[in-house]
Amino acid sequence: MSQDKAAPAPAAEQGSRNLILRIAAALVLAPGAIAIAYLGGWPWAVLATAVAVGLLLEWLSIVGLGRDWPIIGVGGLGLVVCGAALGAGVPWLAAAAIVIALAVLALLGGGQRRWATSGLGYAAAALVASILIRADPDYGFAALMMILLIVWVTDIGGYFAGRGIGGPKLWPRVSPKKTWAGAIGGFVLSLVIAAGFALLGVGKMLPLLVLAAILSTVSQLGDLFESAVKRRFGVKDSSHIIPGHGGLMDRLDGYVAAVVVAVLIGLTRGPLDGIGRGLMVW
Repeated sequence: MSQDKAAPAPAAEQGSRNLILRIAAALVLAPGAIAIAYLGGWPWAVLATAVAVGLLLEWLSIVGLGRDWPIIGVGGLGLVVCGAALGAGVPWLAAAAIVIALAVLALLGGGQRRWATSGLGYAAAALVASILIRADPDYGFAALMMILLIVWVTDIGGYFAGRGIGGPKLWPRVSPKKTWAGAIGGFVLSLVIAAGFALLGVGKMLPLLVLAAILSTVSQLGDLFESAVKRRFGVKDSSHIIPGHGGLMDRLDGYVAAVVVAVLIGLTRGPLDGIGRGLMVW
């Protein structure tokens, strides 16, 4: 009987170590990302491009194309040219680079062309949205920070509420560990972030609360989307580049979905160089 009671200990210890690794990685990575986001311009464009290339590499690895060097080369080159063009303020060249790269991947991908092109589309969407929203000289940083904070607290709230409360699973066939309690916990924390921005005078309360609700929900859907892709190919983590978190896709799946939707919302209310204002000022 005593042996049976002691059996779960290794799993609990592993969970504690994993949590410590997650916290340590976040404490190291988050301040650097925020600092570069604050600088904007070329530093942010370079970081966004490097991350997009990393997302593409992980996607290709998940779908079984991780050693297809022609596909990797074409996709990576397309992202680098796109990021450089956006950093230089030449959006037509950025669009042309991605369109050409997608066309070439469709030819090179063979039976996997759908997964090759969708991977490039996923990485390119993250890259373009990240650079465009920060390009707003007045509200770009505030908008980007609100998106990042909403995604982070949605993930943090989901993690702790899910583990602490438990209960019914959100979508067990796709992501067995996610619960409705976790989803609601992350959602509530995102509203707190929006309220904080409003109280600081960066936007009005009601529109920001609605925006946070949308972005938190979209962030969780982005997480489920990545889980579905990994489950389709029998992969647990997209990579092991970030201790305690897995890969870039594991860490940024919610952000990719949220920043793309945020840019689309901002574009409905402002010009290409005023997306941040369109998102934050109502």
